[in-house]
Amino acid sequence: MQAVLDTMIDHKQRDTRLMWALCVASVVVYINLYLMQGMLPLIAEHFAVSGSKATLILSVTSFSLAFSLLLYAVLSDRIGRHTPIIVSLWLLALSNLLLIWAPDFNGLVLVRLLQGALLAAVPAIAMAYFKEQLSPSTMLKAAGIYIMANSIGGIVGRLLGGVMSQFLSWQESMWLLFLVTLAGVALVNYLLPSLADSQAMSQSKTEPSLSKRARLAQDLHGFSHHLTDAQMRLVYAIGGLTFMMMVNQFSFIQLHLMAAPYEWSRFQATLIFLCYSSGTIASYFTAKWLAKFGQHKLYQWSWCVMLLGSLLTLFDTTLTISLGFLMTACGFFLTHSCCNSFVAMRASRDRAKATSLYLCCYYLGAAIGGPYLMMFWHEAQWRGVVMGSLTLLALIALAITRLHYHQTHVKRVLV
Repeated sequence: MQAVLDTMIDHKQRDTRLMWALCVASVVVYINLYLMQGMLPLIAEHFAVSGSKATLILSVTSFSLAFSLLLYAVLSDRIGRHTPIIVSLWLLALSNLLLIWAPDFNGLVLVRLLQGALLAAVPAIAMAYFKEQLSPSTMLKAAGIYIMANSIGGIVGRLLGGVMSQFLSWQESMWLLFLVTLAGVALVNYLLPSLADSQAMSQSKTEPSLSKRARLAQDLHGFSHHLTDAQMRLVYAIGGLTFMMMVNQFSFIQLHLMAAPYEWSRFQATLIFLCYSSGTIASYFTAKWLAKFGQHKLYQWSWCVMLLGSLLTLFDTTLTISLGFLMTACGFFLTHSCCNSFVAMRASRDRAKATSLYLCCYYLGAAIGGPYLMMFWHEAQWRGVVMGSLTLLALIALAITRLHYHQTHVKRVLV
């Protein structure tokens, strides 16, 4: 009896370490990803480019991150979940040294393209790691906490970027980023248990005779298996379109708040990212709300909240803009949590590939959203951005409606 209790305690401790290690890794990743969004004014000044052109830094990082997710999905299915996470994080910390001596804006773009590839490992693998190692109930809780960690990392990264932009030079800022990243990676390295990646390892042992072509065909079949699932495709579209709107709204609102009549300072403009806190709270309660109200209701409510939040900013006061972004962030993170949980629970095989396909669409949305909303910004400033966002919300509503139709009228036979 005592042996059984000891085993249960060991499993609980291992699960807790896994959860916190991936959450800390998530915070490190999202600090590195979104720090530049809080530094847009300093980037524009230091590299002598316009504010709107500086927003492309987020797009290029998201672009390389999106496609790298697919590579990590294949890699983690072959060699396991632990090694790609740890190696990519250490390389990320070292790559921050390159930012210190970036010679010009083009050089900065190249380094951020490289970093996007390194940033992809954790989001590509984390949910599959949770699904394989945790019980279903624990997995839902871990998923909610993990998304909350994403939000915290995004908030800290953007605010840290704002502080750096206001008070530090470019080189001083990048040295600080290097040290923060190094400390975070060391903590993840200590916390993450070296679990036996049973699925990946068993595949490599039972299929030693497969040729490279056969392995490639197997990988492609894993991706196509999920892409032929209509419900998966719709969830991928919902996540991509939602992120396309939300994350780029936060970029352009900084430019709006730094112009007349507000004329906020660099640091004051980044305080708008505190509105992410509503998303942090919403992520934590998503598992409970999913169980109580169901997925479709949450999608509907989050869509309405994002619509009202976007429209509220048109009143163009500090209060209405703040309330509008609090609502938009809340609605977005509810949607993102629902999508993440749906993909992880629906994927009965090739889980890392299912998650990476979702996140590929998600970050492609972020990459495309910058140039897309920039067109509206040049035409009508912030009102134009809201109009562009309403078009995206219409497409999101269509996808949610189609998803509900498939769930209630179409039965998919799983292979």
